[in-house]
Amino acid sequence: MTSDRRPRIRHALGALAAALVLAGCATAPPAVDTAALQPVPAAFKEAAPGRWTVAPPADALPRGPWWTVFGDPVLGDLLQRAAERNTSLQAAAARLAQARALQQQAQAERRPVIDVAAGAVRQTQPLPGNPPATQGSLAGRLSWEVDLSGRLARAADAATLDTQAQEALLHGTRLAVQAAVAQSYLALRALEAERAIVADTVEAHRGTLRLTERRLAAGDVAELDLERVRSELAATESDALALERQRRLLEHALAQLLGEPASGFELSPGEGIDALRLPAIPAGVPATVLARRPDVAAAQRRLLAAQARVGVAQAAWFPSLALTTSAGTASPELGDLLRWSSRAWGLGALLSLPVFDGGRREAGVAQARADFDTAAAGYREQVLVAVREVEDELASLQLLQSQAAAQDRAVAAAARATVLSGARYRNGMIGQLELLDAQRSELRNRRQAVQLRGAQAQATVGLIRALGGGWDEG
Repeated sequence: MTSDRRPRIRHALGALAAALVLAGCATAPPAVDTAALQPVPAAFKEAAPGRWTVAPPADALPRGPWWTVFGDPVLGDLLQRAAERNTSLQAAAARLAQARALQQQAQAERRPVIDVAAGAVRQTQPLPGNPPATQGSLAGRLSWEVDLSGRLARAADAATLDTQAQEALLHGTRLAVQAAVAQSYLALRALEAERAIVADTVEAHRGTLRLTERRLAAGDVAELDLERVRSELAATESDALALERQRRLLEHALAQLLGEPASGFELSPGEGIDALRLPAIPAGVPATVLARRPDVAAAQRRLLAAQARVGVAQAAWFPSLALTTSAGTASPELGDLLRWSSRAWGLGALLSLPVFDGGRREAGVAQARADFDTAAAGYREQVLVAVREVEDELASLQLLQSQAAAQDRAVAAAARATVLSGARYRNGMIGQLELLDAQRSELRNRRQAVQLRGAQAQATVGLIRALGGGWDEG
């Protein structure tokens, strides 16, 4: 080796050593303590005291067929159809595929790149009188960026966290669609039960109308009594038609959730809400179950991805090193390209150190930190929303249970009052107004009892969704 090349080699090695030292200073941002960002209570205020064990909190845990707790096979069939055709689920699956492609691209940036190229160039010679010549080449090239500052690794980590967030959002969309289908179906069944009660009342009013017509013909009552019965009958028939309209609208909404045209969808009348089995809710609900919620997990992973991108932006201050090597053949004769004497090779390294960029790197770091703060606020908000939703559903279930018990007593009393009023009216002991009041009271109380049972079913589905898809009792 000649003496004039040694200083250049030493200078190159010195620059590379300096780059490695600078790269060693590129440390990742401190880890995010999500518990400190938004502390979660140890237990829910609205949960009754008791012992309850949940599965290890994790959004990736399989939810299982939680809808089987209602004991309705029709509901299971509807949810299966929704899983296959719902457009929101299809869009969420497509977004997950996009995230996975970006993750693959980010991971590919850390691997070497191998290129193979072949070419031929025909050109004139610089000296007069020389004929044009053809230069052929066949070469392979390998290049690799040395991740001195960890920039590529952090970018790959951020892309992986983005993919995990999209996976959680897909789980969340699936759970939201399942809950929407279940709640629409349960509301429809509650309307059917309410409609059946109104239909029975219509028949009762028709019987009263026939009795009043006979008594009017016998001269026992006035025409006013007959018109009152007719008015009550017409109003009750109007209520029945209103309930039928609501049922059809719910049926159309259910068709959309299933990804099917409303024009060709029809749900046969069922047994009503009373035939459903409402599951017992565990006594104690620990707040750690919120880790099962896909939206909370997605917010947490978006926060961690934003943290990783802060490190990517900070790494822009540090040098980058790219290594390249090439080998191949070159010859003016295409037939000589594969000869050993036509071989050519090259080895290179490019060290790049940013010096001045007009503030681009400072702006990149500031933007990454602002994105991190946005993700942190979003995570805190998602946890607060999750806690509120669970508290809402627990409070609703507890109060609805007590309210339903009181309403059952009201129904029993109203039914007894109707029986007594009917007997007294037929014997001429009371007027028609008292009988109609008793019938209206019974109808109102029965409908309210059905509505309360429907509300209990709706709140049960709401709690299952708020808890991230069911629970494990122990």
